[in-house]
Amino acid sequence: MAHIMVVEDSRTQRHLIAHWLKAQSFTVTAVDNGLDALKQVRKELPDIIILDIVMPHLNGYEVCRFLKTNRRTQGIYVILCSTQDTERDRAQGLEQGADAYLCKPFKPQVLLHTIQNLLATGTSI
Repeated sequence: MAHIMVVEDSRTQRHLIAHWLKAQSFTVTAVDNGLDALKQVRKELPDIIILDIVMPHLNGYEVCRFLKTNRRTQGIYVILCSTQDTERDRAQGLEQGADAYLCKPFKPQVLLHTIQNLLATGTSI
């Protein structure tokens, strides 16, 4: 089963998403900020990173851009998550290299569907 990293500064959201994913038999690593995410990615290369945008130290856009411009990590699928759901926000996420963009709050089924599509086809649609 795929390895998924959850990067979310809200403890409640981080634990909830991790719980949903573990219930689907995914291997899950969870961290609370962008800097720790990059440190952890060096140790273990996940298949997918679910990445909040507004976080301390490094925001989700910065983390995504780093991952997608680094040869070692550019193949990791990135799902950006935010409470901001404007076309501008989505466009900025895609410009940074994100593979999908979800507006919070989202239902577990929406997240699972996005993950399954990325793993099967490389696209979120």
